[in-house]
Parts: sequence; structure tokens; C-alpha cells
Amino acid sequence: MSNHMLQTAFKALDEKMAVNINVIDISKVSVVADYFIIAAGNSANQVQAIADNVMEKMGKAGYDLRQVEGYQSARWILLDYHDIVIHVFYQEDRDFYNIERIWRDGKFIDVKELREEA
Repeated sequence: MSNHMLQTAFKALDEKMAVNINVIDISKVSVVADYFIIAAGNSANQVQAIADNVMEKMGKAGYDLRQVEGYQSARWILLDYHDIVIHVFYQEDRDFYNIERIWRDGKFIDVKELREEA
């Protein structure tokens, strides 16, 4: 998986002011994907806007979206790009599910570095 794909996804999230963005390298602990990106929005509209921007930017960059889940409810939108799975939560639901805890064996990537590279 290219660093460009990770950068594209991160930048799309950051552009729509997603909060608490975490990037976890799960390649050594799961076959599901190489990375999980977890972010949140403060309203259903923002959650959908974040997901829309990710889908637009990733599509323009030529990355195939395998599956979208949860778009209508905008509580937890999952965007599956094969190597990267992006979770965009409504903040309350993110706090409740705390999926970072489940993937704590993965390697957390410093998003400051991604922001500087973007």
C-alpha cells in the first residue's frame, strides 16, 4: 500500500475538520486491512460531509471503494478501500465503541507527521 493512499485519506479527513484522527497500522495483527483510520465529527451532517470528502478525494486519486456502511444513519460510517478501512463516527458513538482499544496491538501512527507531509 502506498503512502500516497494514506496521505490522501488523511488529508480528506483533515480538510473537513474531522476530530481525533487516529491511524493504526494493523498489518501485523490482522488480514482485514493494513490500516484503520478512525475519526469523528460533531454532528450527523459533519460525519456525512467528512465521508463525502473522503470518497471524492480517494475516487479522484483512483482508489477503489469496496464498500460503504452506515452512511444514512451517519453514526458510524465505514469506508473500505481494501488496504485502508476508514471509520467516521459521530463523536458520542466513537466514545461508546472505543474501537482503538480493540486494535491496541497495532502500531499507532503519529498524525502530526501525516499532517506535515500533506
